[in-house]
Amino acid sequence: MINFYDVQQLLKSFDIIIYMKDREHLLQLVEFEIRELYRLSLISQNDFLRAITIIKKERRLIA
Repeated sequence: MINFYDVQQLLKSFDIIIYMKDREHLLQLVEFEIRELYRLSLISQNDFLRAITIIKKERRLIA
């Protein structure tokens, strides 16, 4: 994973599609879903850490 689009594609592979007009709420919901996938052991620790890092980077861009 390199960018936020890749994070969305990861979610899409689990049939999770998220669209919200407010970017901050979108990032919160995507982060929640990523954490749930990791908690359920559906994604690797490496994918989890990469996704969380990308989400945090996106948050800094909108702040």
